[in-house]
Amino acid sequence: MTDLEAVFRREWGQIVATLIRLTGDWDLAEECAQDAFAAALERWPRDGVPERPGAWLTTAARNRATDRLRREAVGAAKLKQAALLEGPPPAVDDFPDDRLRLMFACCHPGLSLQAQVALTLRTLAGLSTAAIGRAFLVPEQTMSQRLVRAKRKIRAAGIPFRVPPPHLLPARLQAVLGVLYLLFNEGYGGADEPINEGSGGPVDQGSGSSGGPGLRGEAIRLARLLAGLMPGEPETGGLLALMLLHEARHATRIALDGTLVPLEEQDRTRWDRARIDEGVRVLEEALARRAAGPYQVQAAIAACHATAAGPDATDWPQIAVLYERLARLLPSPVVELNRAVAVAMSRGPEAGLRLVNRLTAQEALDGYHLLPATRADLLRRLDRRAEAAEAYRQALALATAEPERRYLTRRLAEVTT
Repeated sequence: MTDLEAVFRREWGQIVATLIRLTGDWDLAEECAQDAFAAALERWPRDGVPERPGAWLTTAARNRATDRLRREAVGAAKLKQAALLEGPPPAVDDFPDDRLRLMFACCHPGLSLQAQVALTLRTLAGLSTAAIGRAFLVPEQTMSQRLVRAKRKIRAAGIPFRVPPPHLLPARLQAVLGVLYLLFNEGYGGADEPINEGSGGPVDQGSGSSGGPGLRGEAIRLARLLAGLMPGEPETGGLLALMLLHEARHATRIALDGTLVPLEEQDRTRWDRARIDEGVRVLEEALARRAAGPYQVQAAIAACHATAAGPDATDWPQIAVLYERLARLLPSPVVELNRAVAVAMSRGPEAGLRLVNRLTAQEALDGYHLLPATRADLLRRLDRRAEAAEAYRQALALATAEPERRYLTRRLAEVTT
């Protein structure tokens, strides 16, 4: 990843959030942020990366926005916006983070849940419309239309750019948690995976594309802020625990040759034990409130993996039970696919294969590469090599991330030689 790409991942959300707060114009904020990065792409290779790249980009974006507003000014409102950009930032509320404020502005209950999540991913993480569409399993054009409608509704309704008072926070919590988890996933493995994906399994769930530690760290930081903002809400703790437990083993997911390393083959001595301990502690505190939700259940699954001494010591029966509970809380064919993996590991590959075949017949996951990949893995374990090879070829035809393609190619070679 180049320096500018790393800075984009780290700074985009803050720059856009600041400009939206100052101007109230979502499209202007995105366009001026893009202009600032374009200027950096032109100047930094020649002049060098500034000592404070975020400050440089923010200043460039603010100057661009000021120029645009003055050029387009047709009345007092535009001139006032330009004056705000040139002067000190106005007070908005007592919460010190523009990015979390942006999340709550995007996640207004007047918008549909999918629109809330999609809009925040676009403005906060700078994800492309195509990437967000893949996360929702919808075409790019469909997602583009949803984003346009969401921005239009925010303008028409005059939705304020602020963290709402405490009694209104729960109504927006589900969407904010979803945004944070997708933000983390983009840094962990890419936005190719759909929302509500379960965690764990013999084949690590994640596309393997590198969003870099910046997005993961940002998501964890914002999750900590959210947990502090809503200390009595157990699902905030569940999400934070889930992120910490996944982050603890991130360094072992990709081999030196760029191949995805399945969970059962990862070097557990390299897992971050401090993060695991913190994740388990945060999870226990959340579960003590006896109001388990989907993020707490997923964190419990991740904890089963993270605390096992090795693959053979993993409590797969417990994981299968947890996936059954997750499927009740969060019905999803992807969760069912992960449950099938857990069943295969606890009761044998034949039992898991029956569940996978049922999902295949339902066609809900057509085009989702992990379905044939999981089926191939189970067929390989049953020594049904010809069928496994065909399923690996199907998965390869659908997979786009290079680490996964390397892994699938390796497995295909194993069953065809």
